[in-house]
Amino acid sequence: MDTMRWEKDSLLLLDQTKLPQKVEYLKCKDYQTVAKAIRDLSVRGAPAIGVAAAYGLVLGLSEKQFNTSEDFIAEAKRIARELWLTRPTAVNLRWALERMLQKMNEANAASLTPAQLKNMLLQEAHAILSDDVNANKAIGNYGEKLIPDMARILTHCNAGALATAGYGTALGVIRAAKEAGKEISVFADETRPLLQGARLTAWEMVQEKIPVTLITDNMAASLMAQQMVDLVIVGADRIASNGDTANKIGTYGVALLAREHKIPFYVAAPVSTVDLKIKQGKDIPIEERNYLEVTHILGQMIAPEGVKVWNPAFDVTPNLLITAIITERGVITPPYDKNLALIMG
Repeated sequence: MDTMRWEKDSLLLLDQTKLPQKVEYLKCKDYQTVAKAIRDLSVRGAPAIGVAAAYGLVLGLSEKQFNTSEDFIAEAKRIARELWLTRPTAVNLRWALERMLQKMNEANAASLTPAQLKNMLLQEAHAILSDDVNANKAIGNYGEKLIPDMARILTHCNAGALATAGYGTALGVIRAAKEAGKEISVFADETRPLLQGARLTAWEMVQEKIPVTLITDNMAASLMAQQMVDLVIVGADRIASNGDTANKIGTYGVALLAREHKIPFYVAAPVSTVDLKIKQGKDIPIEERNYLEVTHILGQMIAPEGVKVWNPAFDVTPNLLITAIITERGVITPPYDKNLALIMG
């Protein structure tokens, strides 16, 4: 099913906070609703929130009347800034909004009417969605060649169709391997504190009829020690120019375990996730989220009242722990500082 779709001047977002118990779409008719959906993780995953923000910009501009194109451009920049502040770590969010603003620059926006600008930006948002799906399928085509037949794959968090405009990055590679006729199976970390692996990745694999086994996060080491994992593949929210990678909290620990057990560790992400302005992982801003995500599960309190909580949403995996980075332009191997620059150029 669609992660999102544009329908009758509204953006429909699959509410991922309700999965897997309920399939329900949020109807967004203004950019504030889109911003809230991004903050609340109703839509999540770096590529998906980028696409959603592009449509959010369209909604924000559609609900107002403008006398001049200059007023339109100024408001577009204001709304874009508000949207890209919703989540600071995933660079795709800002990338998509900058692409929307750049489209206006290229089109000489001052010479167009506000109505023409609105239509142009809607078409660009459609293009961003389509490009993301195509990029994910290309990632899958490159990545599946790294997956041997009968592979047992461990993944962390959710980097599937739900985290993108469709098909997925890490799970897109797994889907492509299945489509290539390979017998594969998946171990999904539950991914505390919000259980994206349990609620979303496992759900996607069940829908795709790909064999999946759910484990708690602290079972990964034992699983590897018993030689039950052949490779690890995860997504990314931002990749620094040296190959250091930010992904869901817990990814760094899985990478350390993979190195100890001599298991390949792959990152799958579109080039829009690469941020050449960030030199190394320690420079990536890490979002810290509400303490209630740790003290509660599905609304049920599981910790004592008043306990202190540290809740970073992401951690950084150093490039030395990454076997390869799979993009829609090919598979990148070390040295990452050189090869990322080449593929981005």
